[in-house]
Amino acid sequence: MTTTAPAAGSVRRLAGTLHRRPRLQLSLLLSAPLAWLALAYLGSLTVLFLSAFWTTDSFTSNVVKIWNTDNFTALFTTGVYRQVALRSIGVALAVTALCVLIAFPIAFYTARIANPRRRPLLVVAILTPLWASYLVKAYAWRLILAQGGLLDWVLKPLGLEGPGYGLTATVLVLTYLWLPYMILPIHAGLEQLPDSLLDASADLGARTGRTFRSVVLPMVLPSIAAGSVFTFSLSLGDYIAVQIVGGKTQLIGNLIYSNITLDLPLAAALGTVPVVIIVLYLLAVRRTGALSSL
Repeated sequence: MTTTAPAAGSVRRLAGTLHRRPRLQLSLLLSAPLAWLALAYLGSLTVLFLSAFWTTDSFTSNVVKIWNTDNFTALFTTGVYRQVALRSIGVALAVTALCVLIAFPIAFYTARIANPRRRPLLVVAILTPLWASYLVKAYAWRLILAQGGLLDWVLKPLGLEGPGYGLTATVLVLTYLWLPYMILPIHAGLEQLPDSLLDASADLGARTGRTFRSVVLPMVLPSIAAGSVFTFSLSLGDYIAVQIVGGKTQLIGNLIYSNITLDLPLAAALGTVPVVIIVLYLLAVRRTGALSSL
C-alpha cells in the first residue's frame, strides 16, 4: 500500500496536468511519429544530398568519398540533363492541367448536382481505381495504346489512330493514375461552397460564366492547388509509367534509376532536382492557402 499510493498519486497528477494542457498532450502524442519522420525521411534526404558530393571510381564503380561538385557541374553543363529536367516539368504540368480540366466537371456533379444519397457511392467509385495495382493499370494502358490495340480499333472508323507509345501516352497514363487525387479536393471544396453565394450571384443578374469566374473559382482555387500538389509531385517523380508506355522517352526518374547501379553519386545529384522543384512548387502553392486544405 505504501508503494502503490504514491505511484497512483503521481499518475493522477500527470493526468491532471495533461488535461489542463492539451497542447502538451498533443506534443507528447506526436513526438514519436514526428521523430521517426525526421529520422527516416529527412535523414534519408540529408544522406542523399551529401552523397551527391562524392564520386565514383571509373574502374571499380565503387563510391569514393572524395568531396567535389563535379556531379552538380555535370547537371548544369550537360545538355541532356537539362532537356530531361525540363521535359519532366512539362509532363508534370501537363498532367496537372489535364487533371484539373477533367476533375472539375466530375467533382461539380458529385458535389452539387448528384442526389445527396448517391454522393457517397460516387466518391467510392472515384476511389475504386486507387484500389487496383499500379502495374495492372499501367500495363492495361499499354494494351490499350498498343499498335492495333483497343484505341486504334475505336479510332479506325474515324480515319484516326492512337498516339502509340511515347510522351503523349505517358501524359495520358499519368493523368489517369493521379486523377482521383485531383477530384477529391475539388469535390470537398465544392461541397463547402455556400448555396447562398450562388443564389446571391443569380439574384444580382450574373450569368453562369460570371458566377463561375467571380464566385466558384476563387472559392475552389485552394482545393485545386491542393490537388495539384499530388498530381505534380507524383508525375514529376514517376519512372515506371514512362518505362511501360513511354517508348524512347526519358524523364528525370528514369535517369535516376539507370544511374543507381552505375554512378550512385550522380544519381543522388539527379535526385536532388525533383526535390528542389517540389519544394519551390510547395512554396508557390503555399501562397494560395492550399496547404491548409490538405
